[in-house]
Amino acid sequence: PWSGKFVKNADNAIIEDLKARGLLYRRETLKHTYPFCWRCDSPLLYYAKSSWYLRTTSVRERLLSANEEINWRPEHIKHGRFGEWLRGNVDWAISRERFWGTPWPVWTCGCCDEAEAVGGLDDLRSKPGVQGADEGLDLHRPYVDRITFDCGACDGKMRRVPDVMDVWFDSGIMPFAQWHYPFENEDLIDGGSWYPADYICEGVDQTRGWFYSLHAAATLLEAATERDIEAPSFRNVISLGHILDGKGEKMSKSKGNVVVPADVIDAHGADALRWYLYAAAPAGNSRRFSADLVAESVRTFLLTLWNTYSFFVTYANIDGFDPASPPPPVDQRPELDRWALSKLQTLIVDVTRALDDFDATGGARTVQAFVDDLSNWYVRRSRRRFWKSENDADKDAAYHTLYQCLETVTRLLAPFTPFVAEELYRNLVCGSRPEAPPSVHLTDYPQADASLIDEDLAAANDLVIRIVSLGRAARAKSQTKVRQPLQAAVVAARGDAARAALDRLGHHAREELNVKELRFAEESDLVSYEVKGNPASLGPKLSRESALVMAADVTDAAELQQRKKAASARAAKEMGRLMAAIAQADPDDLTRRARAGAAIEVAGHALERDDLDLRVNDREGYATAGDHALMVAVTTEITPALAEEGLAREFVHRIQNLRRDAGFDIADRIVTYYQGSDEIAAVFESQGAYIAAETLSQRIERAAPPSGAHAATQQVEGRDVTLGVLRV
Repeated sequence: PWSGKFVKNADNAIIEDLKARGLLYRRETLKHTYPFCWRCDSPLLYYAKSSWYLRTTSVRERLLSANEEINWRPEHIKHGRFGEWLRGNVDWAISRERFWGTPWPVWTCGCCDEAEAVGGLDDLRSKPGVQGADEGLDLHRPYVDRITFDCGACDGKMRRVPDVMDVWFDSGIMPFAQWHYPFENEDLIDGGSWYPADYICEGVDQTRGWFYSLHAAATLLEAATERDIEAPSFRNVISLGHILDGKGEKMSKSKGNVVVPADVIDAHGADALRWYLYAAAPAGNSRRFSADLVAESVRTFLLTLWNTYSFFVTYANIDGFDPASPPPPVDQRPELDRWALSKLQTLIVDVTRALDDFDATGGARTVQAFVDDLSNWYVRRSRRRFWKSENDADKDAAYHTLYQCLETVTRLLAPFTPFVAEELYRNLVCGSRPEAPPSVHLTDYPQADASLIDEDLAAANDLVIRIVSLGRAARAKSQTKVRQPLQAAVVAARGDAARAALDRLGHHAREELNVKELRFAEESDLVSYEVKGNPASLGPKLSRESALVMAADVTDAAELQQRKKAASARAAKEMGRLMAAIAQADPDDLTRRARAGAAIEVAGHALERDDLDLRVNDREGYATAGDHALMVAVTTEITPALAEEGLAREFVHRIQNLRRDAGFDIADRIVTYYQGSDEIAAVFESQGAYIAAETLSQRIERAAPPSGAHAATQQVEGRDVTLGVLRV
């Protein structure tokens, strides 16, 4: 009666029919996860079907032991997702009732149920009474279904089981089937160079798909043959996490949140997409993906690299630097150069180790950190060496150092960003060194020179960079402009490492923080501490303690309820006492103990770091920033002399902007004109030499900008100033 109706829509009618005939036992609705067609969202039906199996349970222990020989990325999948799958291994249901696919190679007799697995075309053609296995036979359905041969157990005919094989079996035997093994090319597989695979890569869901089918097929072959086949069939595997949309949801056409890769590549380039996928998250992690996130990776890495390269090329062309010229000995270069080359050699070691271990994310992030240091520390600290007009040994050392760093980075990047690396390499190398390979992809991968690694210098410089970072944070906290000089930066640190680093490289910190002096102090000289109890942490802790005491050895329910009320009141009272005790304790001692992870006891209670609300207050005249082992403060008083210097730096900034807006070349000499109050004139008078040197001004005149000058009237620190620049 329900013919032609979709089965799920027939449920109610079938139930009513059963009820009418007195056959309904019970009617109910069960809520559970249900399968739907991924194309049309129609509910699917499950059928119990007969199937042929491969007895993988017979080799379960070998599946597990062979897994121990595989290097997994991420490592936790080895004993987690994949290992658990192997430990719970069941026999592999290998047959499918479909038309397309590899035919199941089993023939059965309809008379006596005899079954025989055929081992190949030659085996098939040698069967008694075989029919349909002529030359040129297509071994796919329907042609293979026509082949019959005589049953060896009766007078019946053997006909092929109509099933095909699980497509994952095809993928699992790929290492062998691609060479038509074992019928030929035995030398490539049996102890040869084509087996096992050095490396494979696929999505994390392939732990139960391709990864498993490769592993299971190899293990079964190892157990079933006397050939030199050993599981596993792959030595290394990267299991990739899922790519989600920008909100962290799975991409789906039906949701409309699919990102088209071609659109991203058109907008940002193939290398930008590659770099984001390498560097955004470790391979095994799911990651969010959007065009905006790729654009961010361009800004944070590729543009930083390109701008560093552009800086080098601009000044190298001005000075006629020849990369093929003999470089100065490394030991005769400034410490900043030796630091950069030391970091470069360490970079080569770390990236090579990461890639050898199939850790693409670790390698990419290491390169990104180096390029950030190269741009924001080495180039920043070396700008004056490139800017100065005279070509001397110091400038030559800077050019050779930056060139070596950039050229080496292009080769390190070749596997990650092949197009960007090629462009950089051809521009840096091919034009100046005709003997060099014509492509970065034809060069040797860099080899580290351990003799150039100076770990003490690297540690000292890294510590100074940390100090500068904290000092900048302190300046930002004080809301003082970076161009405004301050009197001092004050460092409080545990141990002697910071003092030794600043004794060696303190001039970098002074210039970067724009302070007149660096000095050391105790942390307590810079900040005061305030410690209070944290009710959010102390409340539950005291309630638990009181409940345990008050409810001990109580079995009567009524008495237990009374004890609970008493415990609550007791906890509230104890909270007040403990909060008062914490407020009266020595805040310096509590802070020191909390930061060091030492035992803290107040009013008979053992406290933890989360039980305390620690507050650090800057002392008057300082702004501070710190981490667990280091604190940096800047003085906040701005004297008239410091204010004058700050104005001079601001004028330099405004004049440089005018130069850029006028389209001047960076090497052009100019005349600077200004109009303003006597206070402005006093700054140009006292700071004129500094302003002229920074802006390449041959002279500075207090006059209206002449015709042809590029000029603008601006407000500088609340003062009206007219500035003009004229190329000479």
